[in-house]
Amino acid sequence: MITTNDPQAAVVSALSAGTEENRAAETGGAGSIDKVRDILFGSQMREVERRFARLEERLIKETSDLKEDLRKRLDALEAYARKEDEALADQLRAERTDRADAHASLSSELKETAKAQDKRTSALDEQVAKGHRDLRQQMLDQHQRLSDDLRSKVDEVLAALAREAQQLRSDKTDRTALASLLTEMAMRLTNEFHLPIAEAERNG
Repeated sequence: MITTNDPQAAVVSALSAGTEENRAAETGGAGSIDKVRDILFGSQMREVERRFARLEERLIKETSDLKEDLRKRLDALEAYARKEDEALADQLRAERTDRADAHASLSSELKETAKAQDKRTSALDEQVAKGHRDLRQQMLDQHQRLSDDLRSKVDEVLAALAREAQQLRSDKTDRTALASLLTEMAMRLTNEFHLPIAEAERNG
């Protein structure tokens, strides 16, 4: 029997071997069919198996590479997310610190403003109180001066009255003379007083 690497040539050679061999092949049963199948498709099946094996190896390698690449990408993404999270946390801490500082500064400014306002209010109250004290003092001084002036005027009047009384007492004016004098003054005021000479001329 001629052996060859070509499956089809092997089939042709096997068929041309003669009817006896064909009968023997027919009587061989399933074993002969398996041999024929192996002759016809054995090399193709082995090639297909090799191809499947290479494909499987390539798929396994590509899957492994894909997993590795995916793992690297996930690690990079996780690192980036962690870095961004830390940066955001730092920014939030910085903003919180800035706000706390601003709040403290504003509170300090408000306290200083309140203290300054209290000082100005106290100064204003003191100034108003001083103004009231000065005004009361001026009123008291004015009242004292008016009282002194009035007392001086009263003293002057009393002194004048005392001098007049002393003068009247020194002249020793009696009550009759004083009454006559007052009567005469009353008559003069009412035009009832007439001098003796004027009365004689009016009668003559």
